[in-house]
Amino acid sequence: MKLRKVTAASAVLLALSVSATACGGNNSDSGSGGGKKIKVGIKFDQPGLGLKQPDGSFAGFDVDVATYVAKELGYKPDQIQWVETKSADRENALQRGDVKFIAATYSITDERKQKVDFAGPYLLAHQDLLVKKDSKITKGTDLNGKNLCSVTGSTSAQNVQKSIAPKANLKENSAYSECIASLQSGVVDAVTTDDSILAGFAAQDKYKGQFKLAGLKLSNENYGIGVKKGDTATLDKINKALEKMVSDRSWQKAVDKNFGPANYKNEQAPKIGQIVK
Repeated sequence: MKLRKVTAASAVLLALSVSATACGGNNSDSGSGGGKKIKVGIKFDQPGLGLKQPDGSFAGFDVDVATYVAKELGYKPDQIQWVETKSADRENALQRGDVKFIAATYSITDERKQKVDFAGPYLLAHQDLLVKKDSKITKGTDLNGKNLCSVTGSTSAQNVQKSIAPKANLKENSAYSECIASLQSGVVDAVTTDDSILAGFAAQDKYKGQFKLAGLKLSNENYGIGVKKGDTATLDKINKALEKMVSDRSWQKAVDKNFGPANYKNEQAPKIGQIVK
C-alpha cells in the first residue's frame, strides 16, 4: 500500500517537472534533436530590409545583419526562428521575452531607450517621402493639406505631426505595404518613412517606374538592434558582432546586395555608439 502511494506521488512530481520544462525560456531554447534555437524579431513586409518571400524564406538587409549577428552568438541560419515584430509592438516583444533581439528598422530614440537597450547603430537612414513620378511635392511643408500615410508607432509619423507638416492629413496603417497600395491608388499623396524602406518598395518589379523618392533628409534614423533592458551580456556580444561585420566587409556586401538595385545612396557604416542627431 505504501509503495503505491510513493509511486503515485513520483508520477505527479514527474508530470510537474515535464510541464515546467515545457514552459521554460521562449526566446532561445533547444529544438528537436537537441539543437538550440534563437528567436529574432524582424519585419515581414519591407522589401530590401525584412521581407517574407512566397516560398517562406526571408530576405533583406536586416535579415542579413541579424543572420550574421546570430552566427556570432553561436547559431546557424537553420537555428533562427524569425518572428514578425510590427513597429508598435517591438518594445513589448522584448519585454515579454518573445525574441532575443530585434533587427527591424528600429530607430534609436531617447524614449525607446527608457524601455529597451540598443546595440549599434548599424545603419544611418533618413526620413524621406515616396511620391508618384509626376508629383509636385518637393519639400516637407508641401505636405500641409495633403493626404499622407505612415505606420502606427513609427518615428516618421511623429516627426510629421510635430514639426514637418502639422496640417497634413495623416493616415496611419499597420503595415507599409498598405501605405504603398494607398499611394498607388491615389488615396494618399505621399508615404513617409525611412529612405531605405521606401527605396526597397520602389525597387519592386510591380512598382518600378511608378514612384520616386523626394530626396529629402527630414531626419536622421540610427538603426539599432534592440535587446531586453538590462541584458548587457547580449548587448556587448551584438556590438562586437556588428564591428566584425563592418571590418570583414560583410556589411558593405549586404548593403550592395539589398539596396543596390534601387540606387539607394547609403551613408558609411556608423561606429558603435555614434548617434547622429
